Amino acid sequence: MRNTIERILRIEREQKRRYDNDALKRYNTDTVHIKQMEFHRCQKRNRWVFGGNRTGKTECGAAETVWLARGIHPFRQNKRTDGWVVSLSRKVQRDVAQKKILHYLNPDWIADIVMESGKAQNPSGGVIDYIAVKNVFGTVSTIGFKTCEAGRDKFAGASLDYVWFDEEPPEDIYDECAMRVVDKKGLIFGTMTPLLGLTFVYDRIYLNKNADPEVWHIFMEWADNPYLDKAETERVSAAMSDAERDARRYGRFTDARGAVYTEFDERVHVIPPFDVPPDWQDMLSVDPGLNNPLSCHWYCIDYDGNVYVVAEHFEAGRSVEYHAREIKRISAELGWHTDTRGRLYAIIDSAAAQHTLNAERSVAELFCDNGILADTRVDKDLFTGINRVKQYLSSDGKPRLFIFDTCVNLIRELKSYRWGVGDRPVKSDDHCLDELRYYLMKKPRPPVRVRVAGEIELDKERLIRRQGKGRRSW
Repeated sequence: MRNTIERILRIEREQKRRYDNDALKRYNTDTVHIKQMEFHRCQKRNRWVFGGNRTGKTECGAAETVWLARGIHPFRQNKRTDGWVVSLSRKVQRDVAQKKILHYLNPDWIADIVMESGKAQNPSGGVIDYIAVKNVFGTVSTIGFKTCEAGRDKFAGASLDYVWFDEEPPEDIYDECAMRVVDKKGLIFGTMTPLLGLTFVYDRIYLNKNADPEVWHIFMEWADNPYLDKAETERVSAAMSDAERDARRYGRFTDARGAVYTEFDERVHVIPPFDVPPDWQDMLSVDPGLNNPLSCHWYCIDYDGNVYVVAEHFEAGRSVEYHAREIKRISAELGWHTDTRGRLYAIIDSAAAQHTLNAERSVAELFCDNGILADTRVDKDLFTGINRVKQYLSSDGKPRLFIFDTCVNLIRELKSYRWGVGDRPVKSDDHCLDELRYYLMKKPRPPVRVRVAGEIELDKERLIRRQGKGRRSW
């Protein structure tokens, strides 16, 4: 009996020793916070963390890299991998990304370390070229280290499973690295504090102007890291300028011109599609364009006055006939209501009523000819419209505007719309926002119940709202 107890105690001590020496396991079980786990769980192939200083963003990238190298990623299946860790400079590589990788790599897992400078016996004191890592499948993965100061030429030729950008790279290096993962359908992930303003990362990742379905991002701020002292973070925050606080505390992109719709929050206002009850259907709103994009959205409103944007048509360089066909096709897929003659109703920019010297019929008349009754009686007052949108985004802290995540162009414009000179927004890339204002300036009213709902119907409505407003699960 005594021998058995001693064996059990030895086993427990050995398990504790291994746990204490396994920083990756401690990260996964003890220290990872919710936003970090959301990053790791995401299945998109181009993922970015925009985080303030000390929010845990670099921990994300390092843990992700070691998981991939070891073949033990908890949310992805992988075997042997070759990847790069890209830092801004050799010094930053040594002091930040390389240090974190070595922290999470148990020495027993390292097959070899090849140094660019320094000694392999003391890798943390030099600059590493690559680390050969034993994976759980009996083969060896490689973690290579690159620096942006080496220039684009040093990033050519390789075929990779992933690239981790520790802080924001130059665009040409980002493009070159993106080519390195194409043949393997590999991963790009970045962790950065946006201190450089509205760069290509702002356009291509945050706004996702190319509507790449594999692009994903998340923001991390000091409050997301439960291990930071709240009193200390408040003290440091109070000494910062607004722009510095936005970047270093909240991980937000900033420039000299502020965002118009500061109330817009993707985690609140953007929701997954759900089956909208037919009696919530309200109307279409259109901002016309021929060479410029034509924007059309389908708007619904529930019994409490909450507005849902449920579908989007956005395309440039097409005729009215083409747009009308697409609008009718999407409407048919939605089961959208029509009049007794099968015609759709839409509000449209009043400029669509104008006749030009080169056309006998106005744009509004052409839409009517193609089965869409285009009402040009819209209120185009800019500042009143902006204020109305702001009210729907947050009225006494309660949102009343929700957008299906398939409406990518409207979401992008809400994020990118900024004030210019003369206290007016920059007139660029705002086609969706124009017709959003036209609709909300109509003061949409909730549908009228045809009968008093019983408890079953009320429960069903509550379930629909919960389904629509709930954040994405991870």
